[in-house]
Amino acid sequence: MSKAVSVNKTHPKKPSKQKSSVANKAKGSNWLLIGLGLTAVSVTSAAVGAFMAVSLSARPLQQSSLTPEQEEVFTQDEAISYKSLRLPELSRSVNVLVLGTKVLTSEVDEEPPEDLGYHALVNSFKGLSDTMVLLRFDPVSQKVSLLSIPRDTQTTINYQLKKINEANYYGGPSLAAETVSELLGGVPIDRYVRVNIQGVEKVIDALGGVNVYVPKDMKYTDHSQHLYIDLKEGEQHLDGDKAVAFLRFRYDRYGDIGRVQRQQMFMRALVEQALKPQTLLRIPEILSIIGAYIDTNLTVEELVVLSKFASQTKRSNVQMLMLPGRFSGDGKQEVSYWLPNSYQIKNMVAEHFDHGEISFERELTKPSRLRIAIQDSTDNTEGVRRMVNYLREKGYRRIFVSDQWFEPLETTRILAQNGDDLGAATLRADLGIGEVLVESTGNLASDITLVLGQDWQTYFPDSSVPFQETSLDSSSP
Repeated sequence: MSKAVSVNKTHPKKPSKQKSSVANKAKGSNWLLIGLGLTAVSVTSAAVGAFMAVSLSARPLQQSSLTPEQEEVFTQDEAISYKSLRLPELSRSVNVLVLGTKVLTSEVDEEPPEDLGYHALVNSFKGLSDTMVLLRFDPVSQKVSLLSIPRDTQTTINYQLKKINEANYYGGPSLAAETVSELLGGVPIDRYVRVNIQGVEKVIDALGGVNVYVPKDMKYTDHSQHLYIDLKEGEQHLDGDKAVAFLRFRYDRYGDIGRVQRQQMFMRALVEQALKPQTLLRIPEILSIIGAYIDTNLTVEELVVLSKFASQTKRSNVQMLMLPGRFSGDGKQEVSYWLPNSYQIKNMVAEHFDHGEISFERELTKPSRLRIAIQDSTDNTEGVRRMVNYLREKGYRRIFVSDQWFEPLETTRILAQNGDDLGAATLRADLGIGEVLVESTGNLASDITLVLGQDWQTYFPDSSVPFQETSLDSSSP
């Protein structure tokens, strides 16, 4: 019989203070299955999980040396085990903090081995976390949730006001986990994974690259880092180097928030393409090259179980959220922050991380109160006009037309921008068409972003309500 995780479903509000029972924490790992937020979903069957069990059993996981106090930040439960390749099932939710780091030779304590004339990337995990994602694997809802936390999020670290990406720099994964937990009102964090930018590049190359629709021309040069970004708008096949450029670009009006949105687009594309059977043939190669580029306190057995669960998760049950907040000031001051919205965070955490309770006001949200942004991917003004009229007839009042969507779509998308999947599902029922996705790639000022696809052009419901122009500034969050 396969063995399952046996723990209580409800976590305490504060991280557990139990002693660690995690074993086998040595060299080597496999970032394909947990890192990059959702790359784990690329493993498509329990048979692949069995293959992983064999491959990983000889590759204990690399973990930084944590003090007993640092280990206590993470909730610890009895380690998962498997017998004769009969894999266990995930029986309780697991939260994993994923940190992506970028360290340059100019940021290390010791002198670099040679003067390259520029600041090269270093294979280290000790720097600022360029990317911070909290992953939740929930066997009850059968969902995988991904919460992106902008690197500029304002928080308190060591009793000082800081950006949250500094937590890893000052205190490693334990301080980062503790800071994120406090930001989210005490959400427990079970494990961590740290990966550096070099590891991401090597994973993408091992996968054979990924097809991504680049939303606009991206051009940026930084000779001090040998960073040369030059990507053209449109469908592109990105190798590891170009994928990293796509993920690092943040030089537009939204700065890091725009980058978070593009990272979610990239992860969605990566997951869907990695599900192809030919990807499985590259797993041995990935296992052999990626070990030096990640650091985690996941055990081999835990990695196998989470990977199996993720491989069986439906596309619609992969939810990509972003920490609710707003920009500080006008962005022209010396230090700019992403200011977290505690009320919206509380509701998001209750709904998607099973921690706390949804506020009474959120439960009574009506269609007339939802902020709906309409983005057109079909270049059809008539379709936009009819959508506005149709929504008004259905009782939706806070509607505005936003920027043109960058990629032509066949199917209309209903994006739950702030994680309100119930509101998005209600809108889907009223429309009769469209695909509901929980992700934060739409208009920042909306609760739901409605991206019109070709299917709406053929649907076109009759409407007698006259069209009225709206003047809401779509660029304001």
